[in-house]
Amino acid sequence: MIADTIATKFDVPGRLVTLEPIGSGNVNDTYRVVLRTTFSEEQYILQRINQSVFQNPAAVMSNMKAVTDHAHSRIQSEADKADRIWQLPRVIPALDGNDFIVDDYGEYWRALSMIASTTSYDKVSMPEHALEAGKVLGHFQRIISDFPIENLEDTLPGFHIAPLYLKQYDECIGGEKAKKRLDLSAEARRLSKFVEDRRDFVDVLESALERGELCLRPIHGDPKITNVMIDTLTGKGTCIVDLDTVKPGLIHYDFGDAVRSSCNPAGEETTDLTEVVLDIELFEALIKGYLEEARGFLTDSDKKYLFDSIRLISFELGLRFFADYLAGDVYFKTTHEGQNLNRARVQFSLCESIEAREKTMRGIIDQYC
Repeated sequence: MIADTIATKFDVPGRLVTLEPIGSGNVNDTYRVVLRTTFSEEQYILQRINQSVFQNPAAVMSNMKAVTDHAHSRIQSEADKADRIWQLPRVIPALDGNDFIVDDYGEYWRALSMIASTTSYDKVSMPEHALEAGKVLGHFQRIISDFPIENLEDTLPGFHIAPLYLKQYDECIGGEKAKKRLDLSAEARRLSKFVEDRRDFVDVLESALERGELCLRPIHGDPKITNVMIDTLTGKGTCIVDLDTVKPGLIHYDFGDAVRSSCNPAGEETTDLTEVVLDIELFEALIKGYLEEARGFLTDSDKKYLFDSIRLISFELGLRFFADYLAGDVYFKTTHEGQNLNRARVQFSLCESIEAREKTMRGIIDQYC
């Protein structure tokens, strides 16, 4: 097995004892590596970077190393005043001093430190968890907010730029496959009308960026709840993981995606749309935790667009699911026919729920700002 050989080429002491696959494997192949010496045991995370998703692995690693080094420095400088031990994965160098290894097949491998005694969850079930999820994202954004974006490469061009997804949808819907699927499905036609009724607000964030109201900063890119690690001993959030998608962007996409992921208890795959709702109690807890950490670096304009980002990100993801369904399910993995159509239904229903609660949500944001 290639991974067995690769696992011994990073700067971690000890003899290899075991190498176990972990996680769902949706993007990168991930393993837990255990090594032992006479007096100690060392564990770390070994990953093969998926080059079909990340076409420039060296740039991904450059971004990750630069941002984590910066973040670790900030964490250490603030440690004495912090209410917890904040963490972040550390890039472990290879024995040759590089931040990754390229095997004989051109595959890129990296080693990351493990975050000990923590757990991630698929869903948020209580306000206390939502509060910690908000704190973790706000803390991460704050400690990297002063990192110069000119030192980051855009490793995923077009990612989280909503008008580009609408343009791709418009190109897709004119195709023969899309027309056929629309003809055969009344539900698909309903969703297409949903898109048409909301296309005017799709550029709300990008237009604000063009006007200079918002600015680019380093973003996580994928702050879903499964990437938030909770300390099993204290119950407090300790870090956010999966830093492949770190890049320059609008922090609003991160914030909106965190709310979307955390505050819909039904999840993305439910088939009962009556279960899909933006839970106000979870939202209030999340926004409270987020702003406790992020309030200091957010501008008035940043705060102004927080609600819009929540509405937009649920619409954006629904649009991506729907376009993929119309194109024949070519991007998102599916296990059964119509899965991407249902995923789009869920996100659009969540978008409707958010719209119905706009006044309440804006009031909560203003209260904690």
